[in-house]
Amino acid sequence: MVHGVVSLHDFRPHTNFKVNTATAVKPAYTVGGGYELVVPGDLAKIYRLAPLFRKGITGQGVTIALIEDTYVYSAADWTKFRSTFGLSKYTSGAFAQVHPAPASGTNNCSDPGIVPVNELEATLDAQWASAGAPGATTEIAACTDTRTTFGGLIALENLLTSAKPPQVVSISYGECEPENGAKANAAYSATYQEAVTLGTAVFVSAGDEGAASCDADEANASHGISVSGFASTPYKVAVGGTDFGDTYAGTNATYWRANNTKTYVSALSYIPEILWNDSCASALITTALGYNTPYGTKGACNSAEGEAEFLSTASGSGGPSGCATGKPAKSGVVGGTCAGYAKPAWQSVYGNPADGVRDLPDVSLFAANGVWGHYLLLCDTDAADGATCSGTPSGWTGAGGTSFSSPIMAGIQALVVQSPGAPQGNPDPVYYAMGKKEYGKAGNSACNSTLGNAVPVSCIFHDVTLGDMDVNCTGSNNCCESGVQVSTILFGPQRVGAFGTISEWKVGRRAPPPPAGMTYTS
Repeated sequence: MVHGVVSLHDFRPHTNFKVNTATAVKPAYTVGGGYELVVPGDLAKIYRLAPLFRKGITGQGVTIALIEDTYVYSAADWTKFRSTFGLSKYTSGAFAQVHPAPASGTNNCSDPGIVPVNELEATLDAQWASAGAPGATTEIAACTDTRTTFGGLIALENLLTSAKPPQVVSISYGECEPENGAKANAAYSATYQEAVTLGTAVFVSAGDEGAASCDADEANASHGISVSGFASTPYKVAVGGTDFGDTYAGTNATYWRANNTKTYVSALSYIPEILWNDSCASALITTALGYNTPYGTKGACNSAEGEAEFLSTASGSGGPSGCATGKPAKSGVVGGTCAGYAKPAWQSVYGNPADGVRDLPDVSLFAANGVWGHYLLLCDTDAADGATCSGTPSGWTGAGGTSFSSPIMAGIQALVVQSPGAPQGNPDPVYYAMGKKEYGKAGNSACNSTLGNAVPVSCIFHDVTLGDMDVNCTGSNNCCESGVQVSTILFGPQRVGAFGTISEWKVGRRAPPPPAGMTYTS
């Protein structure tokens, strides 16, 4: 049955990444000066994947489909990434690129070739999905964009009609609900619903712009609270992103080696996490800059350093679904006849607001872009995109955001799929059931992320409670004061961490450590 026309506009979903052009980083992974970069071995150490890998649970036999509208510049980059960081020993790991045709009828999917900028997205998706599941097959599934439809949606629809749908899917693109439009929101929701019915687990980046998803890549938020229409449907896992809190706390030496292993690993254990927020509206950055408030004429966002370095919406995305259906009265602003997806019964858990609507994200892991000295690396030889993969790896392209955390979580799901050897469908109800058991009705202080390496290994989730996801804003939509650079109190989940889709700043744009003697509480 025809529900409606997917799109009557030619807006394109965004990848939400900014390439790192910093040149001050020294050639190592623990590089000194408060910079500890994250590589696949660090990921495995921090999130305790290494014991699974040693037992042979690597994603072998599982295919992770990465939904794109471009191929990668060079498949050799994937191979170099794996060999440099010690993943090539997992010999079942493989890489493929396909432009899937539909099961019947006219072929609507042509070879997309290389799409500038988006190619970098495809490259990092493939490499970091492999970091999460080094024994799995990572498959780029891409179709050429039409004038009105994202090629990735066509590719996913065609995969689902194939004789053997993928067990796991990751999507690192997004567009806010009001601008995506009710029909496109419905198209993505219906496609994800079909996927999970077939047993396919779908993971989607939550976004990189706080709760202001209609203001991606902007210096200030002006459209108010919104979330990504790609990520808000309940038929998939919305993946957010956190930052590490060791630099803020001054405990880097506790969690990182002074030297690296042969595969550039330097993390020692799980590291306390904070909400990822590059904005001057961040309470942590405000404190580190020496200000009492982020807003007002004497606040951090109106200071010389705040305006020069931290006017940005780059931060982890999340918030309430507000315009999955209906039509806004003002472009890009939730209002008019807008309504959000209803809250699924399984999402009623400690820390999630009793607001009656679907809230994002579902799970989060590290995805920051260097504001506190930590970000991720990728190997890309496409110089046309400003990327690099030459010399020592610390000089490679660096970035952050949920364009990393979504394929990593998809990789982790591949480990789950390998274990019983069968597709699992939507993992969200299971995640929330485990969370409800762990947190009960009043929370579980033993699983608070601020405890760092003291968090018991029995904790399935780590409760991220330090930091916020406010961003600087102008105007009258959910903004404290119009006419000046101020902070808006957006949407702050109590339990889930920060949320992001790839975003990168110069490494130099990080907040300084707190003044001597400063402590923090959760």
